[in-house]
Amino acid sequence: MARLKSNIWVAAYIRRCQIENVAAVLRRRGAEEAGAIFVKVALLDGRAMLFVPAPQSAYDASRPAERIFIAAAAEPAAEQVVEERLAKEIRFDSDIWIVEIEDRAGRHFLDLATP
Repeated sequence: MARLKSNIWVAAYIRRCQIENVAAVLRRRGAEEAGAIFVKVALLDGRAMLFVPAPQSAYDASRPAERIFIAAAAEPAAEQVVEERLAKEIRFDSDIWIVEIEDRAGRHFLDLATP
């Protein structure tokens, strides 16, 4: 089974957030087929969380088509720190997608890989 194209996954993800009354916007459009997706969750208090694609080792061999994310840090960081990380990722790979969520509770609706 093939993985959903990034553009379809992002559209569905944003819709999922909207259904839950969580503000989500596409900040950066990446490669439609297979661009890496990063999700920033702004906590609206000057801090944010960043979720990044999990390494391939986190994937279950029976479900390789899923997208799994991990938190970039154990705790929320200053938004400026998260923005600097995103800028670094863009310099490394200009095809990335960035979705930004604004939610004081930090809800993100992502399936996270367990460390």
